[in-house]
Amino acid sequence: MTKKHSNITIKDIAKICGVSRGTVDRVLNGRGKVKKEVEELILKTIQESQYTKNRAGRALRVLTTQPVVGVIVSGGRNPFFDDVLTGVHKAEKELADYGVRAEIINLRGYDVQHQLDAISSFMPRISVLILQAINDPRIAQSIRELKQSGVPTITVNTDLENSDRIFYVGSDYVSGGETAAGLLGMITGGKGNLGIITGVSTLLGHIQRLHGFETRLNTRWPEIRTIARASAMDDDEYSYQATLNMLLEHPEIDCLQLIAAGTYGACRAVIDTKREKKINVLAFDNVPTTVEMVRMGVVRALVCQQPFEQGYLAFNAAFDAILSGNKTQGENIIVENQIRILENL
Repeated sequence: MTKKHSNITIKDIAKICGVSRGTVDRVLNGRGKVKKEVEELILKTIQESQYTKNRAGRALRVLTTQPVVGVIVSGGRNPFFDDVLTGVHKAEKELADYGVRAEIINLRGYDVQHQLDAISSFMPRISVLILQAINDPRIAQSIRELKQSGVPTITVNTDLENSDRIFYVGSDYVSGGETAAGLLGMITGGKGNLGIITGVSTLLGHIQRLHGFETRLNTRWPEIRTIARASAMDDDEYSYQATLNMLLEHPEIDCLQLIAAGTYGACRAVIDTKREKKINVLAFDNVPTTVEMVRMGVVRALVCQQPFEQGYLAFNAAFDAILSGNKTQGENIIVENQIRILENL
């Protein structure tokens, strides 16, 4: 379920009523004299905008504190996270009237100490942390310590176990894996020799997606035999070498499932071994290089998880946490898994 966010601002209220923001402030906080008809107009506008007096008052206090939202992802050279961060910047721009801003650290790779250092570098100036979390007890402990210090964490794109994050914004990875299995079963007619290029073993989402994929595949299409597995480490160069080695060692492979990033590298290996007409390749996410492979006919279908929406909704949720002061566990925000083929890219 996706939460709804009201983007009405103090500036909007002032503009609608034809008054200054200072006048709106005086009405909301009972400071100074305002003509009765102006006060009534402001309060009516607030009510019709579903923007309560208390919420507006809190928003004014937020404006005076100039809060910072820390954002940490491990995008590296993965263009998927360009879209996540574009969503963050879009929400940041829309909320600029409140003085809230993002500080972003974009790491390369999934080194736990690097992520811990990034979290520490934000302190004490952030109000909320948005984190693409490595699934490690040390990261979970860091999140607990942040919460104890008054800084809540929202996980984005991938969650982590046994932590005090307030909620998760991203896709349902198990369902995404099951959807990929369904596509593979339909495309192959339920028979094939499969190679799996996995993701990062320390990312909970990648583990969940692989589990969903393999469980559904084994249940519904037992005649699709998994011949080999290798990790792409969310990197095209790793993916190229892993796929090349797999295809050279197992020439019987006739279908290939990419569990995470690295599709372009895997497709280069398929092309270099002259197998693009013989292997059904399925992947995740419509980043530019993957879309190119779909248009070239190398990739047959994609399951996409809306990275822009993930970043956009996560930043809005962070602002809501600042505005409400609520640091308790909330409802996860799940974006829809979408199927993309050449005809609907």
